[in-house]
Amino acid sequence: MTPRERVLAVLHGEPVDKVPFTIYESKLPPCAVERRLRNDGLCIVNRRVPVYSSSCPGCTVESTSYVEDGHPRVRHLYRTPVGEVDEISEPAGFTSWSLVKRFKRPEDYKVLYWMETHAEFAPAYEGYARAEAWMGDDVILRGAVGATPLHQIMIAYMGVETFAVEWHERRDEILRLEAAMRESRRKVYPILAASPITHANYGGNEVPEVMGPPRFREYCVPLYAECAEHFRGTGKLLGTHLDGNNAAWADLVAGSALDYVEAFTPAPDTDLTLAQALEAWPDKVIWLNFPSSLHLSSLETIRRTTREFIDLARQTNRVIIGITEDVPEDRWQANYLAISEEINAG
Repeated sequence: MTPRERVLAVLHGEPVDKVPFTIYESKLPPCAVERRLRNDGLCIVNRRVPVYSSSCPGCTVESTSYVEDGHPRVRHLYRTPVGEVDEISEPAGFTSWSLVKRFKRPEDYKVLYWMETHAEFAPAYEGYARAEAWMGDDVILRGAVGATPLHQIMIAYMGVETFAVEWHERRDEILRLEAAMRESRRKVYPILAASPITHANYGGNEVPEVMGPPRFREYCVPLYAECAEHFRGTGKLLGTHLDGNNAAWADLVAGSALDYVEAFTPAPDTDLTLAQALEAWPDKVIWLNFPSSLHLSSLETIRRTTREFIDLARQTNRVIIGITEDVPEDRWQANYLAISEEINAG
């Protein structure tokens, strides 16, 4: 089996010759060890190729790069017919740090609402299919619905502290914006359903300590069901990225329309072991993130933990071992090789 075939087989409940081992495209520097890992079966998960494009006619975006106190900054200014908002971030390699959020005052609701209600989406199938063919059999591309609306408002637009104040003082405004964003997401579902993707993540990074089980039940779970309904009969699978504590809403995840839980990080980093997650979610594939804290442990601990994951994978055929977080520069090569060697020996 090719690395890509192996991942797809587990996602669809089909037998495999060995447990799939995957890594995000941003976590594997090109080098001799990278080539060895790929030759030994590692599959790269590439999340950078879009299968649809987005635009907002009537909204202009001005981007300015500058340096402040020795640090790079990027400011995006969004101008609309009803006002403007801006955000500032600090580039940091493959990601960035948010410094100034788009939402700063109640008057910004109308601007964000206008942007969401005027968003347009169009298929980008040809470029996606071409990239998939070019990248080869040890790369799997992943589609993306976008963030769940309430989580995007909470984290991307406001920040947790501002969201808490607004949820108390102007909840009706938040919910009006959230409803508009739901409608925007509904434009994406049929585009994804008709696309060449094999699977897609719907948002992620929600944690019960911030989102809370009641809001997760009301503002996330129903959206999974809506998207999954569009995927029904297409062979496409839906998942989400839940890499924090999950015990508080394990029952909600179990009853959801998700086919897989991606980036699930087992204990000791969170409050569920892999065995507990497999028991709690009997119809879902666990696409785990190898616990980050263990990358600071001995190689024997890395190997022993990998063997434990392999044993559970053999029993259930519902486990993919993945790397979704940064690993210290002086540890990643030896650790990844140890994981790969145990998988190939198993």
